[in-house]
Amino acid sequence: MTRTLLIDTDTASDDAVALIMALRSRDVRVAAITVVAGNVPVAQATSNALFTAELCGSDVPVYSGAEAPLLRKLVIADWFHGADGLGDHGYKPAKRRADPVHAVDALIQTVRENPGIEIVTLGPLTNVAMALLREPKLAALVKRCVVMGGAPCCEGNVTPAAEFNIWVDPEAARIVFRSGLPLEMVGWQLCRGGAVLNPHETERVLALKNPIAEFAIRCNSTAVEAFFKQTGQRGMSLPDPVAMGITLNPALCSASSEHYVEIEVSSELTRGMTVVDRLDVAADSRNSDAWADTVERERKVHICWSLDIPKWKNLLFSALG
Repeated sequence: MTRTLLIDTDTASDDAVALIMALRSRDVRVAAITVVAGNVPVAQATSNALFTAELCGSDVPVYSGAEAPLLRKLVIADWFHGADGLGDHGYKPAKRRADPVHAVDALIQTVRENPGIEIVTLGPLTNVAMALLREPKLAALVKRCVVMGGAPCCEGNVTPAAEFNIWVDPEAARIVFRSGLPLEMVGWQLCRGGAVLNPHETERVLALKNPIAEFAIRCNSTAVEAFFKQTGQRGMSLPDPVAMGITLNPALCSASSEHYVEIEVSSELTRGMTVVDRLDVAADSRNSDAWADTVERERKVHICWSLDIPKWKNLLFSALG
């Protein structure tokens, strides 16, 4: 039976590859793509989503959503993805335009019409939080919500404490993490190390000699250089495709556990930090007011700690082939 998927994205280079994986999969039907500001402004992210869908020959509806975080000024990642989010190669806009319905309205309607739907979020959680604030019971209609975000075990990629998607709109992330959605957290650490496409693997993709494979590599050119400057590791890091891979095939998450997670919103030093109660210390002792007022109504988050890298890469290569 084909599964139904909704993708919420701030479409830049790695998001585009994740969209390709979903749109070309035989295992899911993408009911909607909702777009949020994050990597780039929402208008550019929407244009990128439309371009990617058109490249895949898909007429999936695309909806433009939140232009800024709930309470903060938008900070984009053009330094990483390029001004257009796709490496600044001058891609022509898609022929069709986004649906006029706002992404939050579309998200609510799509979930209502598809009970048991799975959601994957590839950007800040602003759209999802706004939908939940309006319709809290929406959480009960969702089977899975895979969140590409957070750094549950290590340093972040925008501050020492935080990963970009959560840091951009931590208030939205806190709403989503407290909502009762069946969350699966895929942190930034999973796209590093052996999960990075090395130059040989990049050449393997290019050897497929089709427009989609070429686009997947080319649109990440700026990101490759930024990742090297940031981490010292050569290759293509693909956090959103890792999350999409786990969405399409949950077995790719080779080790996981469930814990309460809180999002830091007050401290500028640790803004957006995903604080994981891995030992259930706060849940047992109630020794923290910050945890005590939420722990009874939260649902534990399913956290992926490790990735089956060979199987994930095979899934990626297959999607691009």
